[in-house]
Amino acid sequence: MVHHCRGLRKLLESELKSQEDSEQQIETLLNQLQSDPKSANVNDADKALLSYAIRLTRQPESVSQDDIDLLRSHGFDDLAIHDLACCVGYFAFVNRIADGLGVRLEQD
Repeated sequence: MVHHCRGLRKLLESELKSQEDSEQQIETLLNQLQSDPKSANVNDADKALLSYAIRLTRQPESVSQDDIDLLRSHGFDDLAIHDLACCVGYFAFVNRIADGLGVRLEQD
C-alpha cells in the first residue's frame, strides 16, 4: 500500500498543485483511502470504482453483473471496466508474489 500511495500522491500533486492547501487535501484523502476507502471524499464514479476494486480484491467470486452495471451507470465503458479488472488483478498478483518472497520497499 505504501508504494501505491506514493504513485497516487504524485498524481494528486500534479492535479492540486495550484491549490494552496493541496498538501493537507492529499494527506486527508490518502488517510481516508487507507483507513476506510468506502467513505473517502471522492465523487460517485470513483466510489463505484473503489467498491468494485475492493470486491474484486477481497471476494472475487462475489463480483456480479450488478457491479458491472454500477460502473456503467457512472460512465465506465467496457474497455475501462476491462482495464480496471486487469489493474486490480495485476496488483493482487504482484503483491502476493512480493509478499510471498518477503520483498520490502527500498528506503528513499
